Amino acid sequence: MAGRINDEDIALVRQRCRIDDVVRDYVALRSAGGGSLKGLCPFHDEKTPSFTVTPARGFFYCFGCGEGGDVITFLQRHQNLSFTEAVQSLADRAGIVLRIIDDGQSPSQPPGQRKRVLEANAAAQEFFASQLASSEAITARQFLDQRGFDRAIAERFILGYAPRGGQALRQALRAKGFDDATLKAAGLIRDGGRDFFVGRLLWPIRDSASAVLGFGARRIHDDDRLPAKYINTPETLVYKKSQVLYGLDLARQSIGKRAQAVVVEGYTDVMAAHLSGVDTAVASCGTAFGEEHARLLQRLLGTHDGLHGEVVFTFDGDAAGQKAALKVFQGDHNFTAQTYVAVEPSGLDPCDLWLRDGEAAVRELVSRRIPIYRFVMLNILRGYDLDRADGRLGALREAAGLVGSIRDRSLVNQYLRELSDMLGMDLEDVRREVASRSRRATGTPTSGQMPQRPPRSDWPDPADPALRLERDTLKLMLQYPFTFDEAWNAVRTEEFSHPGYAAVFRVISACDPGEGWEEELRRQAPNELVLQLLVMLLVEPLLRQADEAYSLAHTNRLHLTNVSKEIVDLKSRLQRTDPVKDQENYDAMFKTLTSLELRCKRLTENLTG
Repeated sequence: MAGRINDEDIALVRQRCRIDDVVRDYVALRSAGGGSLKGLCPFHDEKTPSFTVTPARGFFYCFGCGEGGDVITFLQRHQNLSFTEAVQSLADRAGIVLRIIDDGQSPSQPPGQRKRVLEANAAAQEFFASQLASSEAITARQFLDQRGFDRAIAERFILGYAPRGGQALRQALRAKGFDDATLKAAGLIRDGGRDFFVGRLLWPIRDSASAVLGFGARRIHDDDRLPAKYINTPETLVYKKSQVLYGLDLARQSIGKRAQAVVVEGYTDVMAAHLSGVDTAVASCGTAFGEEHARLLQRLLGTHDGLHGEVVFTFDGDAAGQKAALKVFQGDHNFTAQTYVAVEPSGLDPCDLWLRDGEAAVRELVSRRIPIYRFVMLNILRGYDLDRADGRLGALREAAGLVGSIRDRSLVNQYLRELSDMLGMDLEDVRREVASRSRRATGTPTSGQMPQRPPRSDWPDPADPALRLERDTLKLMLQYPFTFDEAWNAVRTEEFSHPGYAAVFRVISACDPGEGWEEELRRQAPNELVLQLLVMLLVEPLLRQADEAYSLAHTNRLHLTNVSKEIVDLKSRLQRTDPVKDQENYDAMFKTLTSLELRCKRLTENLTG
């Protein structure tokens, strides 16, 4: 989408869409006392409710799995939606027309135009589906019958037909109140007013929230004036072919649940896969699978650190398939998932395989997947005569770069052994060549210097007694900010030993308590981890209702703990310092120690007095 959603509209969505009303669509909630609600968490299996909703604050949090956030976050997590998709879905629920702020990259769109375009696409889908039963569409139905798709299947995937006249869709949608400007913006008509799709079988392309973004259309008439077998909706404000996947609306929940995505090459392949029980299948639309598609799948697979889930590509075993696999391999860094290739030896695509051998054969195709590294490696070796010494050396040199680029360090030794066996060469010779090749490759890490993902701060253990005081102090600051002075009782970031808690305190320090407190905290959160931690601390119960004395006692104990640590550290440094040779430094440290011990005494008196 060009531009971004107006911040005021996002705030209005949060205001209008009560979190308990939205969550109740998916979770049975009951009162938990104190204005909170409880239910079984929809994000993990549990028998005892640990999922809490706090309507007054607009947050949810699960004390079992750690999922938490606001109403937008809930819809994102539960429905596998992007932030924008979740906001749009909630806006539609509340009858809010979102305003889009121009990002400077494309012309601004009138308010509500996106919503109107989506409505036009939905109406077009209904029209096309109704036309598939017409007498004119007999060729389209024959095409489907030849591939084993009966009427029930066509209805399941909402297939349609575009009449040949060139004006039928325009007339039908104008009768429903859509003007030509909207139809043109949706890519449904051309500049002259003629229907964009004429005499073609159509598949609706929908996003993960099931909104119709555009259509894919197949040539079925021999006298079609357009020679291309497939055409797609032109680029519109909702349809970007590099950012959409056919079948995503059908597969999104299964992708998240199974942590698997199967990428096939065509619309009928997606249909055959789903009919065979491979309900994680999707396909790119009129373009090669690229980085934007990878990011889209990664979001659905999950955002966990490290390798997570798997993406399986189905390619033909011919040269084109090998080329496609190599392209995916070169972009494999876009996934934190393990990437695989599934190739049918006979060269059949999933649809033809389903038609010839049935559902089990399609499931078996996916189950026979092999890591993409191995697929590419085998194709490299096929290009050399391994019966000759120079052939083996050439294959080794080319394959060495492949092995050296493997992201998963645990696989490197395994592939070194496999390559050694395939070539019939000594393992240590192969290892040395891979290491040498990696060192020479510009910008390619050596096998001992694999790129590491940025480390994520460990999630603080709520039960850690060493962190209990830090945790309770932050809970007081978040839930009872007015029991602290303007300087937060002189608390410093350095007094929080855990980086997660320190990050939360920095957010608190950057916000002013008052109206919109929680909203401001949410905006200031630098990343997902800190946001989740904020939400958890905002809703986690306290032992008692706080007042100024209670909060001051907590911050004094926090000060005392840190002063005590400083004293221990300083005494250790003093013991290692020669008072004669380094008298100036020794005297300075002794003076600081005296000051710290005096402060420690005062803090202790405040707490005991």
